[in-house]
Amino acid sequence: MIAFTRRALALTAAVAAVLGMIVSSGPALAGPVPGRPHAPHARPVLRAACPVARPGRARCFVMYRTRPGGTVAASAAGPVGLTPQDLWSAYRLPLRRDSRQTVAIVDAYSTPHLAHYLAAYRGHFGLPPCGSGCLTIVNQQGKPAPLPHSGAGSGWDLETTLDADMVSAACPHCRILLVEARSSELTDMAASENTAARLGAPVISNSYGGQENGYAMTFAKDYDHPGHTIVVSAGDNGYGEANSPADLATVTAVGGTQLARSRNARGWSERVWNQPGIGAGASGCSAYVAKPAWQHDPHCPGRTVADVSAVAANIPIYDKYWGGWITVAGTSIAAPLIAGIYGLAGNAARISPGRLYQHQRQLFDITAGNNAYPFSPAACGSDYLCVATKGYDAPTGLGTPDGTGAF
Repeated sequence: MIAFTRRALALTAAVAAVLGMIVSSGPALAGPVPGRPHAPHARPVLRAACPVARPGRARCFVMYRTRPGGTVAASAAGPVGLTPQDLWSAYRLPLRRDSRQTVAIVDAYSTPHLAHYLAAYRGHFGLPPCGSGCLTIVNQQGKPAPLPHSGAGSGWDLETTLDADMVSAACPHCRILLVEARSSELTDMAASENTAARLGAPVISNSYGGQENGYAMTFAKDYDHPGHTIVVSAGDNGYGEANSPADLATVTAVGGTQLARSRNARGWSERVWNQPGIGAGASGCSAYVAKPAWQHDPHCPGRTVADVSAVAANIPIYDKYWGGWITVAGTSIAAPLIAGIYGLAGNAARISPGRLYQHQRQLFDITAGNNAYPFSPAACGSDYLCVATKGYDAPTGLGTPDGTGAF
């Protein structure tokens, strides 16, 4: 059955690759430079910040909004999109909880002036200042120097800025530990993951990945740290082969949604993030990882991605290198947001990924939308593997946060 699934998903991936949208296993330092035009667009669209990667590397999953003509749609005037206050409202977060847990984020290369960018974001939205001990930056050996060479313009710098902002939005008093890998090579990313755990971070956020394969599986042990909750973006390439390390049973895999104001009791409506021709939150059935004991969905014999989800579109962040305020998308938003919520809950050192499956009632069940991208839902037979439905489905997992009870 696993072999059959693998062949079917390989066909989906092959077609998607022809269309140029498949997420590979990571980019080199060759990202877009803000202000430089790309191919013209008829209307503003999203563009992946990190280019398709060479084998053996990880790709960041952040996307940024462009103007017609392809330039970065940044503004010095102010942010456009959902604020931290919107996220607190949508997910009913108890901000009175003064959690100071450490949330680690793992990214490649150095992001110059990150502290300044983070201060601008937090200050604009009225979050507490990031004072002494709030932000710690180390290299993949865990030392403050030397840091890796600059990743400015690679996409990884935008990813790092986004990660720090989303942890801050979810848990304003949490401490942030940034571990900067020497490169996006899987060996360096894995070493940085081990460092984050060794330095004691109860939560570790990872907004990167690539298609699962045998080589990626050799790093599975580096994402297995009991006593630490490891959160991973599912990816932005829609339904298809599972991405790694989101496919591992030792992590919490996070899918993506879209939030909109509503007149319902919650005040918000939510559906699967899927912007045709641009990107969609990823889901898949692993061909390499056995189904964990805590997963019981019937149509995937292996590990199913994702476990839980959160907003993955229309989020403003501040990064002066990219022109100021820029609106971003991708499951790179969702993973650090969920990581911050784990930090806010304060239980990350005492739980396992399976805990979510025991607390499904404390999540918002997402029942609208699909991530069958760029195809119709027929790509998965209109199955829960690519279509949101009542209860568990692969695009949104068990649902999105309703407070911190599930975490």
